[in-house]
Amino acid sequence: MKYIILLGDGMSDEPINELDGKTPLQAAKTPHMDKLAQQGIIGLAETVPAEFHPGSDVANLSVFGYDPASCYTGRSPLEAASMGVELGPDDVAFRLNLVTLGLAGGDMYMQDFSAGHITTEEARELIECLQEELGDDEFQFYPGVSYRHLMVWRGGRDDFNVLPPHDLTGKSVQDYVLRSEDAMPLMHITNAAQMLFKHHPVNIKREKEGKLAANSIWLWGQGRRPKMPTLQEKFKLNGAVISAVDLIKGIGIYAGLDVIDVPGATGYLDTNYLGKAEAALEALKTRDFVYLHVEAPDEAGHSGILTDKIEAIERFDEDVVGTVMNGIDALGDYRVLLLPDHPTPVVKMTHTKDPVPFVLAGSGKEFTVEKIATEYSEPAAKASGVVVAPGYRMMEILVSGKLS
Repeated sequence: MKYIILLGDGMSDEPINELDGKTPLQAAKTPHMDKLAQQGIIGLAETVPAEFHPGSDVANLSVFGYDPASCYTGRSPLEAASMGVELGPDDVAFRLNLVTLGLAGGDMYMQDFSAGHITTEEARELIECLQEELGDDEFQFYPGVSYRHLMVWRGGRDDFNVLPPHDLTGKSVQDYVLRSEDAMPLMHITNAAQMLFKHHPVNIKREKEGKLAANSIWLWGQGRRPKMPTLQEKFKLNGAVISAVDLIKGIGIYAGLDVIDVPGATGYLDTNYLGKAEAALEALKTRDFVYLHVEAPDEAGHSGILTDKIEAIERFDEDVVGTVMNGIDALGDYRVLLLPDHPTPVVKMTHTKDPVPFVLAGSGKEFTVEKIATEYSEPAAKASGVVVAPGYRMMEILVSGKLS
């Protein structure tokens, strides 16, 4: 038996007036996801426990089959694993975003949480500058992809409450800046980074080209190394994870999966959708399980651009879902789980805790029902009356073939 999870990050949404009350999933052309919904079981999954913030870290842990309450310590330790950064028991990892802060009426606000989706090459120069100027035995800086990077505080503190920058888009940051005495080392680093970036050649060039400058850093998502059993230990599965995002790769590493890097996978709208699907089919020839993650719908949701989100959903449907489902029959018996990790409504431009629509289908008859859905959408999932709570049971259901 082969198992695959097809995850369109942030794909679900809310009804939008511009779409005559439809959601982007309803408005988009998604024949392959609709076909899956017609063949299998559709329902809602509660991937974010009530006591947690609706982050991709918590939601994807749930989809991987882990109870966040038992293993979640923060986002950045998971990303550190993907980047090959070892954390000692007293070390704290922080996500470091390159951001653009703006000024309006004497107030500083979050203009762009991604510094205009700065390129990985440009970002590397800025992070290497931080390491050269500010790095020492206590603080180290590691370059990642685009605006997403890592800082490690050796022997540091993790008891800070910091909102992710994508939750602050267009809002004042004055009330969200760390000001306590315990946070002074972090404020010093942030202020020093702003000074270093002000006249950095990367930003000077970006401004000349009419692009946003990465004029600050934003530290968040901190945590210590988690303890998690592998999927081999939990479900006797070997497998692989395919994603452009360090967070998802890091969860996969802790889960004992191989990380497959796909050329052209960017974590943005221009990602190599088709390459990911082809890599998944190839990986399933020698493995039991693949977790295929596409970030693009989430990025479009954060940007608030409706047309981008619909395009990302349609590309996911055609190039990812269509390609996988057209090729998976050749591999023998299979089960597939299709879903987002959380909603990212384009109007709100951030994540919500609402349950997400899922489809369970396969080559057998275990995931078939008498009442057939006509489409894959949030209303269709709700109308089914099927709810999986807590959401981390989805992986168990996929492997066992039993919904109850």
